[in-house]
Amino acid sequence: MKKNESLFMNLKKSLSFNSKKEFVDFLVRVFFLICTIISASFIFIIIFFIAREGIKPFVTDNDGIGRVNIIRFLMGTTWLEGTVFRSNLYGVGFIIVNTVYITLLALLIAMPVGVLTALFIAKIAPKKLSEILRTTVELLAAIPSIVYGLFGSGVILKIVYDLAKVFGVQSPGGNSVLATVLVLALMILPTITALSEVAIRSVRSDIEKGSLALGATKTQTNFKVVLTSAKSGIFTAAILGTGRALGEATAVYLVAGNARSGPSLGLFQTTSTLTSTMLQGLKETIGIDYDIRFSVGIVLMIIILLTNTILNFVKRRIGKVDVK
Repeated sequence: MKKNESLFMNLKKSLSFNSKKEFVDFLVRVFFLICTIISASFIFIIIFFIAREGIKPFVTDNDGIGRVNIIRFLMGTTWLEGTVFRSNLYGVGFIIVNTVYITLLALLIAMPVGVLTALFIAKIAPKKLSEILRTTVELLAAIPSIVYGLFGSGVILKIVYDLAKVFGVQSPGGNSVLATVLVLALMILPTITALSEVAIRSVRSDIEKGSLALGATKTQTNFKVVLTSAKSGIFTAAILGTGRALGEATAVYLVAGNARSGPSLGLFQTTSTLTSTMLQGLKETIGIDYDIRFSVGIVLMIIILLTNTILNFVKRRIGKVDVK
């Protein structure tokens, strides 16, 4: 009994407040904790829902079609719609290769352009021009993906189709790897530019002055000192740009061509990604064609997790940003 009373007194003492401000501060901390728990719980809810639906094709008979072989699913090079062909031959292996390949190409285009644009805005452009360009980049980042997709299908597809004719290559309406890469590069460019500019502006001014005092030119300072000091922040921009490229669906669906076999490594070949494959089958509400999209979603989440883990590991190895 005395032990229980002692625990109660200790609890009461721990919750006692010397002033009203301390009580308010305690309530605010509790509120923030609740908000954090709610926010963090969504990832577990999403994972549970995706996993519950995505595992069905591998453990059920799928209305007489038969179970999907998980090894063939992960390594396959052909994707057949079950409701059309009464088949369970869903192979996502080539789609994984397509997704990583397209994302890498888009990043190779967007990274140098975005970083150099950020350097120009932050260190070279006059103040008024810098403000105009910064606003333009922010507007580009706010454009919905469907608008990029419509721009891609109305403009980029025609350019790619004409370019294919110049090289004597067939390209069905311009739907191709190249069109997909260009659209994704346009989409991730504002994100990379905005975050890279913040990282460049955060470089300590005395580092630049020291470089200039030692005889380096402004251009040498910008490229060898400023960009080197901001490399961690620039790498963060690359990580977020990669995440958006991997997760984009609508714009990719409109320009990729949705190939059913592969992998598609030629620039003028039709292609497909994990997200476009998922979007393509959401016209159904039940059945294997619907459930298998969640299986693709599981693969996509694993790919994103592995990519972020690898990129963050590399980021930690290259150092931190020098902040003012």
